[in-house]
Amino acid sequence: MNRIPLRKRLLVRLLFASVLIAVCSVAATAWLAVATTTRALREEQGQALADDMDILAELSGYAATHPDWTGVEATVRALSAKTGRRIALTTTTDRTTTDRTPVADSAPHGASLPPRAAATVDPLRTDTYTERGAQLSGIDPRAVGPYRLTAAERTKLDALARKRQSCFARHGFDTSVTRTPSGRPVLTDDDGTVDAGHVPEACADGLLYSATPTEEKALTALQGPARRCLTRVGFDDFAPLFLTTDVTSGTSMAPSVTAKFAKIDDSKSLRAAQACLDDARRAQLDPYVAPVAELYLGVGDSGAAPRWDMSTANKAKVVGAAGLVLAVTVAVTAVVATRLVRPLRALTEAAQQPPDRHARVPVTTRDETGILAEAFNDLAERRERLEAQRKALVSDVAHELRSPLTNIRGWLEVTRDGLVEPDTELLGALHDEALVLQRVIDDLRDLAAADAGTLRLHREPVPADDLLAQVAAAHRVAADTAGVRLRTETAGAPWLDADPVRLRQALGNLVTNAVRHTPAEGTVTLTARGDGEVVVLEVADTGTGIAAEDLPHVFERFWRAEKSRSRRTGGSGLGLPIVRHLTAAHGGTAEAAGTPGAGSVFTLRLPAATAPGDG
Repeated sequence: MNRIPLRKRLLVRLLFASVLIAVCSVAATAWLAVATTTRALREEQGQALADDMDILAELSGYAATHPDWTGVEATVRALSAKTGRRIALTTTTDRTTTDRTPVADSAPHGASLPPRAAATVDPLRTDTYTERGAQLSGIDPRAVGPYRLTAAERTKLDALARKRQSCFARHGFDTSVTRTPSGRPVLTDDDGTVDAGHVPEACADGLLYSATPTEEKALTALQGPARRCLTRVGFDDFAPLFLTTDVTSGTSMAPSVTAKFAKIDDSKSLRAAQACLDDARRAQLDPYVAPVAELYLGVGDSGAAPRWDMSTANKAKVVGAAGLVLAVTVAVTAVVATRLVRPLRALTEAAQQPPDRHARVPVTTRDETGILAEAFNDLAERRERLEAQRKALVSDVAHELRSPLTNIRGWLEVTRDGLVEPDTELLGALHDEALVLQRVIDDLRDLAAADAGTLRLHREPVPADDLLAQVAAAHRVAADTAGVRLRTETAGAPWLDADPVRLRQALGNLVTNAVRHTPAEGTVTLTARGDGEVVVLEVADTGTGIAAEDLPHVFERFWRAEKSRSRRTGGSGLGLPIVRHLTAAHGGTAEAAGTPGAGSVFTLRLPAATAPGDG
């Protein structure tokens, strides 16, 4: 940092930029009065908007608790007097008519309506109660209809609430009793509904929040319409519906569905099922709420535009605000610049650490510097992972090459010392070890070519049935020796666009692997079928299978399900990675599936080709 010139340091440049911005802000202070006026007007508009939302919420509450609009005139006039707004309610229009019938209006009779409605009052589709100042999609919690408790039920629940409140108090919880729109008491504290959190065991009697006869009756009535709707949308076979009431919420008394439908296992179907419940609830509550109405809000004419004059006092305020803006801008920018430079210094120190330490830096911000720190940490993690993979690769390659070389060296030394005669059996064993060594080297060469992108393919149309027959013929002797039945199946006459040699190599690796892990009397099946623009090749066996936790690793290099490195338990660990690379080189995919004790299935999806003569 000391070698960086002062004028080029990031902190100095940021400070210079902040001073320049501050000077520009001083030049713009002449607009301060206008900005102040605009802010005042916006605050007034914000208050008007809040008043409008309060009006809508009040009228929605009236509609939710009355079967019609009879008597709403008094409420409309009281709200108009409180807010100074003109409030009018009319019936809604439909496709057949554009006439609106007045329901209530705070303005004199005959006054024209505003050009468009401010909102629609519909408690069955808009919730203005749960969150003040917002319109949420859903049923207004105040629309309780048949769920409203009787006086006897409220009296009984009030006694239970006081009993539970006393129990909570004995355990150190200060609570109060609030009442939901349906009349049900709920225990709450400063943080919300206490019964939604930890309930002392002594207080958990389960009586306070059990459904009352009124609620049970309403929920039972809801079952039929919900079931009929589910049948209409195609859910004929489903588990019984269990409808409950959400009684632990201080603002909701609506029923909720807790059923698990037998054939509904995706979010789209679950939304359709929930829509059936919502429609049934709206139909159940409809007789208890007022009809949908349009709300019109008018602006009063008593307010005049505020005047503003640049007086001496206002000029002093402008100058003082300008100086304050300059000082605050410089101070804030210095703080921000310091905080910005600190993570950059941490990045520099981490980058200067020895490579083998793989240093990380803390991510303290979410800006560009934080993104850079995350990228640096990701790079360090990838380096560490690649280094571990490199070490593991070197270790595995050394082991795979050392085993056959050790065997060859040992036999040659004992033969040289005259301890063993170089007979045919010995030469065969040495030849087998040499073949193992050659196979490992060939596999490594193929993988290196695939990694380098130099793996060449000679594509041509290949009949799938001939390909399977050739692979089966090549491995028939090995399968018969192991007592494994090897058979092929082809659906139709699919053709592949592939390199036949490389494809035989991939399928050969799969068949070898399947035969190795299939016991005597087992079966290995090669199948091929067309699937649109791809051909699906499968190698299935009835062997030991693959555990679920091992499936993500089967295509990794040198990985074996058995942890032993004995060659009797498996191959070199390169066969399946080669299959994956050869399939990817053809533009296809390789997948593995299996169940322990029930066998495994390896599936290759490769591009299809048009049979010669069909074009």
